[in-house]
Amino acid sequence: MKTRTDRKSMLAPGARALLGSSIVARVPLAMFSIALLVHAQRLTGSFAIAGVVSAAYAIASAAAAPLVGGLVDRYGQTRVLVCGGIATALAVTADGLLPAGSSALVLIALAAAAGACTPPLDACVRTLLSQIVGDPDRLSGLFALESTLLELTFVAGPPLALGLGALWSPGIALVISGCVLLAGTIAFAVQGPSRRWRASAPEQHVRGGALASPAIRTLLVITFAIEAAFGATEVGVTAATHATSAAAGPLLGLWGAGSLVGGIIAVRAGGGASSGRGLIALLGALAIGHGALVLVAHSTIGIAVVITLAGATIAPTVSTIYSMVDAAAPAGTETVAFSWLTSATLVGASLGNAVSGALAQSVGAAASFALAGSFAGVAVVVALLGLLDRRALIEKLRLRVGHSACPEPSSPARPI
Repeated sequence: MKTRTDRKSMLAPGARALLGSSIVARVPLAMFSIALLVHAQRLTGSFAIAGVVSAAYAIASAAAAPLVGGLVDRYGQTRVLVCGGIATALAVTADGLLPAGSSALVLIALAAAAGACTPPLDACVRTLLSQIVGDPDRLSGLFALESTLLELTFVAGPPLALGLGALWSPGIALVISGCVLLAGTIAFAVQGPSRRWRASAPEQHVRGGALASPAIRTLLVITFAIEAAFGATEVGVTAATHATSAAAGPLLGLWGAGSLVGGIIAVRAGGGASSGRGLIALLGALAIGHGALVLVAHSTIGIAVVITLAGATIAPTVSTIYSMVDAAAPAGTETVAFSWLTSATLVGASLGNAVSGALAQSVGAAASFALAGSFAGVAVVVALLGLLDRRALIEKLRLRVGHSACPEPSSPARPI
């Protein structure tokens, strides 16, 4: 029943076009990290330098996300998205055209520039979809649906980047991905809902903004840890296949496909976990699945099986975190909260890339997979320590739902 409702939400005026264009624009974002990694490794011959290049892209994106989000709140979506798309496309194109033997500093600088200018598509599409649907009671299922569709980018992105790299070169893959990003971003930004969107005024000033909420801070730590696990896994798979694009691409695609299947199951169930225990269970399964890659690090078939099962835990876990962030964010700070979530995601992934790259270079792929399991274990520990009071979040969400049912039908939907 709930799944059917969410499908109807997808058919709301403008929702299908917004989602479609955002998915096209976000496929390159799923390509950049691995494309930058492989391109830098090919040019320098070092996984350690490649990890730093990938980390520079992610760290710059994380540092700029709250600032770029502020620009969107101040000037609207269209101008910021288009300018960011142009700047990012130029940076990755310049990186992709560099010759072998190029300075590591140049590679790092271009990756950082691309990251800092990345258009905030995730935050923008979630803001617009929340306004179109305008029903907090369906947000959990909607987040599961959006995160499931987002998995299409992770299914297609890495294999596409590596496939293009194998067919031509990793540099050409970067150039093509930059062009697709720009085209998709413009297609999204010129649509009516994006052009008309303006930030809502907060109900009251909250000192510290979204970070004033202990639950938000805890969710950021959990997100940081699991994304570090994902970053380590990405490098581990690349190292296990000896940077062979033809082998690494399909394996990363299976990882994304597993997450897509897990997301579909979550959507049919009406959303992610509905309790703190449910989140802990998902995190535990995620840690076990990714840690188990250590046991099959020398077998391509073994990696294929385990990484598919591990991937099935990703979308349900992420959609649960989205729902909890929406419930925990102080009124008027939802957009900032999701911007910080993006920062935690990128910093975590960058740390996983960098540390895992050094381990892969000096020890091997198994060490990278062990690191991934350890990072995911940290997320489990944080949840088990009781730092996340899910019951308080449920009560706050219930109050918001009740408020939305009060006689104020003309109140504008809040941005997410």
